[in-house]
Amino acid sequence: MTATMQLAVTEARQIARRPSRAKAVWHKAWPPLLVVVFVTLAWELAIPLLGISTFIIAAPSAIAAEMVIAAPLLLQATWVTTLEIFWGFLISVIVGVAIALLVVRYKWVERAIYPLIILFQTVPKVALAPIFILWFGYTMTPKLVLIVVIAFFPITINMVLGLKRTDDDLILLMRSVGSSRTQILTKVQLPNSLPYLFAGTRIAITLAVIGAVVAEFAGSQDGLGHMIQFASTQLDTAQMFAALIVVSLLGLAFYYAVGLVELLMRRRFPHIATDAV
Repeated sequence: MTATMQLAVTEARQIARRPSRAKAVWHKAWPPLLVVVFVTLAWELAIPLLGISTFIIAAPSAIAAEMVIAAPLLLQATWVTTLEIFWGFLISVIVGVAIALLVVRYKWVERAIYPLIILFQTVPKVALAPIFILWFGYTMTPKLVLIVVIAFFPITINMVLGLKRTDDDLILLMRSVGSSRTQILTKVQLPNSLPYLFAGTRIAITLAVIGAVVAEFAGSQDGLGHMIQFASTQLDTAQMFAALIVVSLLGLAFYYAVGLVELLMRRRFPHIATDAV
């Protein structure tokens, strides 16, 4: 057997030993599914055994029934919250990236606004929601503003870190061939910062979900946050938990959607596939 044939046989054996895509997905999915099933069963059994009032905690079976009964309301509220999260997160990415580029490109901008950005993040965002509603009224605008205020920070911080962690030798090489600061920023520092940017967006999308719900708590007539608040005033615990579960699933879906975008970008641009973060 020639060396080429041996290599082909070895590759064929390695391919045969690789698990199928379905097996790989199942291998990753079964541990969290097992935990969810265990927690749900324990929750369902604990309520009658411990004599817990359904006004305090609704049983999973009651929550599931409420999700079926209130499906139209839940779908409408989910659509409203989804739009708020999507647009708020998109604006957060634009604002966060723009601030990071300005901070790294112009030192005076870093000295001028970077401390203010850090200081602004120490302000409780829940306290800002009524102020934004006072300024912009009961529209989508105060919700988007609150989401941006909450979510842009990790994007800016991570991207600034990525822009500044570029290899010094590479920057010196670019300068030696006469590249301008803008060219170094766009051709070297920006590609290097993409893994850090993706890390920031994964954090930001979870904060965007929180921002949307907080804004709906503060003043809204639609959305899952409003539905949770309204159900709490009616002591409708099952509907409150149903909306809460939908919010959690919505946040999970957005998180994995951001991860999917990152995966596609890494396949499109293999040079950002380094595990830099």
